Amino acid sequence: MTTTPDHILIVDDDRDIRTLLADYLEKQGLRCTTAADGREMKSALERHRIDLLILDVMLPGEDGLSLCRNLRATPTHAGLPVLMLTARGADMDRIIGLEMGADDYLAKPFVPRELYARVRAILRRTRALPPNLETAAQPHAREFLFGPWRLDTVARHLVNQAGTVTPLSGAEYRLLTVFLNHPQSVLSRDQLMELTQGREADVFDRSIDLLVSRLRQRLGDN
Repeated sequence: MTTTPDHILIVDDDRDIRTLLADYLEKQGLRCTTAADGREMKSALERHRIDLLILDVMLPGEDGLSLCRNLRATPTHAGLPVLMLTARGADMDRIIGLEMGADDYLAKPFVPRELYARVRAILRRTRALPPNLETAAQPHAREFLFGPWRLDTVARHLVNQAGTVTPLSGAEYRLLTVFLNHPQSVLSRDQLMELTQGREADVFDRSIDLLVSRLRQRLGDN
């Protein structure tokens, strides 16, 4: 049985980088489409079914941070995995990128092999059910009910008592399901990183802290 390769959209205003990354990822068995700016990105998203977006922060016109934020506010693309590319040492861009909903980030310059490893890891996390969530695939466990919220595990969004839908990014969804499957449990940062991202937390990596903060905002937890 032939499987369709994952489709990656690369958005970077540097033609050489776009070409290099597309050539390398296609050699690894992925399908790639490239875009130079937000306008071309939006057009590609309308024309193709994209599995993962590689998005540079520094773009002409609308920058990558704004594009990521707007994606997360769009129901049709709210769950699209996003890997952001940032300049070396641009810590604030990384922090804001994670707050805007990026699943991971990679600082330039980088080697294509590292990018490919990040891409594969994000795709695995996006498709894998968190530990102890296998029953959620059954019809009777399609939903989680907690407080005033209902989590739809098929559509992967939250619904409040008024019926208002709150889209979740892939990272937000994975974190929430981890919490729901470990009630009354204290989970360390390392445990949360392992359960949601499949890797250990770097001492300077605050991505899980930002993700928890973003999820609390979604839930209106003050």
